[in-house]
Amino acid sequence: MAETYDLIVRGGEVVNHAGRGIADIGVRGGKFAAIGDLSQASAGEVFDATGLTVMPGVIDTQVHFREPGLEWKEDLETGSRAAVLGGVVAVFEMPNTEPTTTDPDQLADKLARAANRMHCDHAFYVGGTHENTPWLGEMERLPGCCGVKVFMGASTGTLLVKDDAGVEAVLRNISRRAAFHSEDEYRLADRRPLAREGDWTSHPEVRDAQSAIQSTERLIRIAKSLGKRIHILHVTTADEIAYLAAHKDVASVEVTPQHLTLAGPEAYERLKGYAQMNPPIRDAHHRAGLWAGVANGVADVLGSDHAPHTAEEKARPYPASPSGMPGVQTLLPVMLTHVAEGRLTLERLVDLTSHGANRIFGMADKGRLAVGYDADLTIVDLKAQRTFRHEDMASRVGWTPFVDMEAKGWPMATIIRGTVVMRDDEIVAPSLGQPVRFQETLNPA
Repeated sequence: MAETYDLIVRGGEVVNHAGRGIADIGVRGGKFAAIGDLSQASAGEVFDATGLTVMPGVIDTQVHFREPGLEWKEDLETGSRAAVLGGVVAVFEMPNTEPTTTDPDQLADKLARAANRMHCDHAFYVGGTHENTPWLGEMERLPGCCGVKVFMGASTGTLLVKDDAGVEAVLRNISRRAAFHSEDEYRLADRRPLAREGDWTSHPEVRDAQSAIQSTERLIRIAKSLGKRIHILHVTTADEIAYLAAHKDVASVEVTPQHLTLAGPEAYERLKGYAQMNPPIRDAHHRAGLWAGVANGVADVLGSDHAPHTAEEKARPYPASPSGMPGVQTLLPVMLTHVAEGRLTLERLVDLTSHGANRIFGMADKGRLAVGYDADLTIVDLKAQRTFRHEDMASRVGWTPFVDMEAKGWPMATIIRGTVVMRDDEIVAPSLGQPVRFQETLNPA
């Protein structure tokens, strides 16, 4: 008797742990049930992927969706809409909202806000502070939590933990991998007078490479002394890549599409405030160092660091302009363009956008195009060519730093747990996002 599935994705070029090849994918009960020749099988729904490339669902492990408190920039619905239009099936959202996500009630509030509104699956970081350190071990084990996030620089208020004793206290109280914004706040404070009003090219001078490597060296020393796992977010310097290569036993590494694509001073001269983020876009030397980290395997994951601000905010003269840029919708097509231009393989991109997150964060059932995992797929047309335009961005702020760039490769469908959510630039099954599950926090039934 012929097998029957809920969904068959038929005839695409599948890229997964087995390599690349034409195959069918059978989905049953929201999970991958079969991969291979399913020509004799039937299904309630068939997706014809002939001529398309079928990847494991893209996971963006760093986004700022601004809700609660900053909804004029973004909210969980608009941010997740941008995500699925970009082929992203799951996001990890950051704690620097208003109020900050620093206690169980605030985490529960975000999960409640996400229910029946977010289009993609999701997990939320809790922020580490000097005040909540004793309870972090409890909070990091709550459902829907992807871990603890610490700002060593570039933040204000209670989310800033700039001192070694504070970082050590956070790490002593947790057992999961903690994520860090690694810039040395003491050095940043000393260098703030170097900002030249209205001159964005001074941004990477204020937040220089030494600020980053100095912080990362401090962080590695503490993590090693305590035997703790850490994740360095948005690494920007060649120095850090070389240093972190010797410390992979404790440290995982994130790079972003914007740091791999843009370079100063050209980006600041052309984009002005739109090019401003923390840590900053640096020069071509450091960009080349990041690509070396991609090539040699030091980089583990890609995150967009989607951090939108309005065009009006960005138009303020530097340094009054805020740092951060949208990116969840453009992460995949920007990186597919790098694939098309020979800077990395499609297999390596899959490792950075799905397998890496699965491995580093211990995702219980995501990040692998393999039988038994959630049926999350990102289906792309490697031959599609589009031009990035501000008006095509679903983020509430309505702009992209990649404006007018020619993309080579485009997401054509986003499938989450066996449901086609986005197809041909249209959301066709809204608001079905659910919390991501992690192996270290699985709760008994």
